[in-house]
Amino acid sequence: MRIRVLVADDQALVRAGIRMLIETQPDLEVVGEAADGTAAVSEVTRARPDVVLMDIRMPRLDGIEATRRIMAFGPDSAKVVMLTTFDLDEYVFDALSAGATGFLLKHARPEELLFGIRAAADGHALVAPALTRRLIERFACSRPRAAPELARLTEREREVLIMLIRGRSNAEIARNLFVSESTVKTHVARVFTKLGLRDRAQAVIYGYETGLVTPGGRSATTE
Repeated sequence: MRIRVLVADDQALVRAGIRMLIETQPDLEVVGEAADGTAAVSEVTRARPDVVLMDIRMPRLDGIEATRRIMAFGPDSAKVVMLTTFDLDEYVFDALSAGATGFLLKHARPEELLFGIRAAADGHALVAPALTRRLIERFACSRPRAAPELARLTEREREVLIMLIRGRSNAEIARNLFVSESTVKTHVARVFTKLGLRDRAQAVIYGYETGLVTPGGRSATTE
């Protein structure tokens, strides 16, 4: 099956360029375009894309609010990847909190954009290292919020969550815990269900918000 992509950007040339790139790939297809956030939300209901490439700054409705409305459609709604530049990284936390799977830089190489679309469709978080650094810095001065729901996790599920927050892939977690990748996938799915998380991007936010991991790299279990 092809990955269905919606491109939302107020610049026609940007949309055209992304469409041309995507249409060179046999496993990807553009199922719609939108020039503002309101149109993007409408197109999601019409075209039912798997992934939305969403510009942050758009008229009528910005990308962050549009993302929030798309996420309100339910857990099976499209994955949203924000299109941004480094000078917009003050919006990283708000966008991830709204439900975005991650970010792609507008000046990224074509192969990075294509990889990002496929990774998002597969449920992986996409946050450039420089943006991740800013995100973590934001939590350095904040107090952790209470998270009684963490008590629902088994010891192994908590281990998996901490490694996931630190950016480990399923394969890396499996090697570290001496289990199969399918077992890791099962643990991840259970963690998401118990904590009400949508994807890895939300897990990262959750980890820092609750103090499960700290900006210094330690976990709550080792403090």
